[in-house]
Amino acid sequence: MLRLTTVLLTLLVPTFAFAQGGLDAQYRTFLETKMWPKAKAAGVSRTTFDNALAGKKLNQKIPGLVTPGTSGTPKKIRQAEFSQPSNYFNERNLGSIVATGRNLLKQNATVIKSIERKYGVPGRFLIAIWGRESGFGRVAIPHDAFEVLSTKAFMSTRPELFQGELIAGLQMVERGLASPSQMKSSWAGALGQPQFLPSSYLKYAVDMDGNGKPDIWNSTVDTLGSIGAYLNKFGWQEGRDWGFEVILPNNISCAQEGPDNRKTFAEWARLGVKRVNGKPFPKIEMNKLGSILMPAGRSGPAFIVTPNFYVFKEYNESDLYALFVGHAGDRIQYGGSPFKAGWRKTDSMLRSDIASMQRNLEKMGMDVGGADGLPGFKTRRSIGDWESAHQRQPTCFPSNELIRAIK
Repeated sequence: MLRLTTVLLTLLVPTFAFAQGGLDAQYRTFLETKMWPKAKAAGVSRTTFDNALAGKKLNQKIPGLVTPGTSGTPKKIRQAEFSQPSNYFNERNLGSIVATGRNLLKQNATVIKSIERKYGVPGRFLIAIWGRESGFGRVAIPHDAFEVLSTKAFMSTRPELFQGELIAGLQMVERGLASPSQMKSSWAGALGQPQFLPSSYLKYAVDMDGNGKPDIWNSTVDTLGSIGAYLNKFGWQEGRDWGFEVILPNNISCAQEGPDNRKTFAEWARLGVKRVNGKPFPKIEMNKLGSILMPAGRSGPAFIVTPNFYVFKEYNESDLYALFVGHAGDRIQYGGSPFKAGWRKTDSMLRSDIASMQRNLEKMGMDVGGADGLPGFKTRRSIGDWESAHQRQPTCFPSNELIRAIK
């Protein structure tokens, strides 16, 4: 009993009280006393557990880590989706994905047609996601997945999530779907060419080439099929597009953004919303619902998006990511150019400072979607509402000046 109490107290002591050796000891205790019982209950053998995790060490270079037993918002994070919109839509990067994707769409036409028939998702979006996630399988994926997942299970901002992903990764090995050495991942723990977390692999990866198991590391067919299966399972609406760049009239505020403020395309058109290319909205969309999207507030283009846009967000929660793959997919198949409105440069901000601003807005009774330091649509429109209430022209996007002003 005394030994158990000592272990529990050790797990609750803040990290700064330990030298690196002490933290490593906490980590080993965590794996043995918490993760092994979970793995065993999930059908993982001791041999698999040891083969996957023996000799693994904490990797404190991974972004988004916090002291075990505490909560917090990391100041910085390296993921591109959390950067400035103007940087994310760098035409050199986007144009390269479009040019390569156009060739790959043609080269894989037969396979893509079969995936489209099975899952209803247009091939251009399968290609765009493949390109965005792993450079069409050409980008090196350098990290040991079990090192990443076990580190994040121990000391990330979402330990329960990564504890589940660590168990799912062990189940993959237990079932013979991958070897520990094959389990290479991003710093976020995502695997293979479509960058699936282990739980997503177990749920959505498909064996399209018929070799007996889904191979998202080496098989283009399985990679594209798995992306299609994933989007299909999350509700892709066949026959609909993802959205359209628009011009919003002055009577429509950026604070009206969001999927819970949907109207039919016909209603948006009656309110004066127009496509930037001057064409009418497709007839198939007119009686269906769409919502405003302004991922940079008034500092970037505006869109009316369909539910399929939010299916992209099931793949990656970032608005910028979903917009990127939709736009890139369209240009891969149809050609075209960058968004008409362009992106104005926004402030460089710490994620922790945005989270502090979000907490201040929450204290005022506003729904910001959680104080996570990420300016999602609920945060953007809450900023717009605050600006209107303080006689400011709504910008609907955080800035360093707004972070100081919203107290």
